[in-house]
Amino acid sequence: MSDSRGLVVVVEDEPAIGDIERIYLIDAGFTVHVSSDGESGLDAIRRLRPVAAVIDIGLPVMDGIELCRALRDADDWTPIVFVTARDSEIDRILGLELGADDYVTKPFSARELASRVKGLVRRSALGGRSTMLELGQLRLDQRERRVTVGGAPVELTATEFDLVAYLMASPGQVFARSQLLSAVWGLADYRGSRTVDVHVAQLRSKLGEAFGLRTIRGVGYALDSPSAGR
Repeated sequence: MSDSRGLVVVVEDEPAIGDIERIYLIDAGFTVHVSSDGESGLDAIRRLRPVAAVIDIGLPVMDGIELCRALRDADDWTPIVFVTARDSEIDRILGLELGADDYVTKPFSARELASRVKGLVRRSALGGRSTMLELGQLRLDQRERRVTVGGAPVELTATEFDLVAYLMASPGQVFARSQLLSAVWGLADYRGSRTVDVHVAQLRSKLGEAFGLRTIRGVGYALDSPSAGR
């Protein structure tokens, strides 16, 4: 359909869950292909080149972690949302070495999942306009998901990377916390505005003065060049 937001591949071995995900993603404007195991899901992603993939961790034949690793090893950076049944997997899933973009924990809201996917697709489209972003000593490579400060690499989590990329794409623009939550986390009220402040504090610690982020009291944040001050 010409007005589709694009194709999403869902890899889910429980038919009832796959059907719910498909229905809500279609309602959000996507077309959807559902695969029931990791091997066929990997083939579908490689063949159909979707705008995003929703992948369950506990898949038969090839689990979701191996599926993601196979894609990233082949330099395929299709945005991925993992579906996991165990909170203990989260840190492992979201590590930079694996390359996942987001996750939801069962039981989850299908509407929230669709919102997360929309957020990932928006960020991916934004990144497609410019592979490299630079601001002072801060340099961000969206294709390789790499950040350097003065040429030195800095390790960021997937969400930290996406937040920096979103801010760097519009230097000087003031963003409310709700705008950042919607764009980076995919749902305006997800986890509350405090999560933005926590991630900002982490980024300031990791990036130092190169991260020229101003706090706009009562509003949100704006990213300026370091010479502009905070």
